[in-house]
Amino acid sequence: MSAFLGDVDAEKQPPMTIPLRHFVVGVGLAVLGGGVAFLPESSALAHVHLLLAGWICVTIMGAMTQFVPVWSGTTLHSRRLATAQLALVTGGLLGFVASVQAGALRWTLPFGLLMAAGFWAFVYNVARTLPRGGLDATERHFAIALGFFLVVPALGVLLAADLATPLLPRWGLARPAVRAAHVTLAVFGAVLTTVLGALYQLGGMFTQSERGRVDDALCRVETATYPTGVAVLAGGRLIGHAAVARVGAAALLVGLAAFLAFFARRLVGARVDPSPVLRRYAVAAVAFALWTVATAPAWLSAPLAPSSLFGAPGTAHLLLFGGVGFVVLGTLYHVVPFIVWVHRYSDQLGFERVPLVDDLYDDRLARADLVACVVGVGGLVGGDLVGLPTTLPGGVAVVGFALFGANVVSVLENHGPHSLSELVLGATFRRLVGGLR
Repeated sequence: MSAFLGDVDAEKQPPMTIPLRHFVVGVGLAVLGGGVAFLPESSALAHVHLLLAGWICVTIMGAMTQFVPVWSGTTLHSRRLATAQLALVTGGLLGFVASVQAGALRWTLPFGLLMAAGFWAFVYNVARTLPRGGLDATERHFAIALGFFLVVPALGVLLAADLATPLLPRWGLARPAVRAAHVTLAVFGAVLTTVLGALYQLGGMFTQSERGRVDDALCRVETATYPTGVAVLAGGRLIGHAAVARVGAAALLVGLAAFLAFFARRLVGARVDPSPVLRRYAVAAVAFALWTVATAPAWLSAPLAPSSLFGAPGTAHLLLFGGVGFVVLGTLYHVVPFIVWVHRYSDQLGFERVPLVDDLYDDRLARADLVACVVGVGGLVGGDLVGLPTTLPGGVAVVGFALFGANVVSVLENHGPHSLSELVLGATFRRLVGGLR
């Protein structure tokens, strides 16, 4: 893969509407997921799925669809599958959430199958796009993450079926154990493996720092321990074996610590001025480090404890929002303007004055959403740890995500060739408007 965006082959990328549609829908699902938490009859299941399967995973789907062809010098296997995967996942997710909120549990299975079909279409499409052999660290992590993305929906469908008609006891499985394996493979497998793989590439890209022998050694440690640790931890939780889960947890934590040391070295050695991307990456690095330190004793002593599913008790927001969330926000602050810039301005370079990639978004709005997100997420984490109400900080965090969404939408509206409606609905919107005319 190329080390810098300037070296990528833009001709390899899919149409800009495909990844951007994923990103816009993902931001919408993030705001919806935050809003659901304030409903009187809010379901934690709906809230978590909107944020994880919706915002984070839909964003990952769009990012992989965009950058695997560009970075790897291959051609996207199927544009139709890339379009279908978003419709299937979004439609299935919204139906699943509506069913859970309404208590109509018999509908969770068909909508869960629809969502699973979208994720499996994504796995097949990107797997066929990845090069055969000679994979670098990022590509290897993406390939491993695709394996997790293959298994997680299967367990999800099994859990959805069990909601309507208890099936797991007939097969000698306990629902909490299957759920724990599902969550472990989803969060630490599919999501975090993708995040670590992307940051191997993006860390160097955005910091322009040099990579040395120490960094290579840390990379080898992480690659050897982290993915294996995820699988072993999930297996131990599935069979209810504390010793097995403890081994997996230890390997996972060692791998993550090695990666954080690698990533911190890139941030400290940055040769560029601070940017919205690097500021959010710095927040994420601190959050991941705090989560690792807090989680190590909890997992090594009681890896099967329900309260330690996402890490040490009270650290779920630290991991998912403070760590993963800020990586996603930071990355999108470059990816969205970059895609728009390539399609709108790259052909004009050298013929007339064109804006820089970072000139496409509003700096003041970027600073405002950073402050709101840090304060909101910090309040959520603090509330979790000391048992205080999280309604106010949760609202501040939602405001931060909304400001971020407004900034991204402004880039698309002011510089993109398509309106937001056309971008999200595509050809369907254009045919509808044409018919009305």
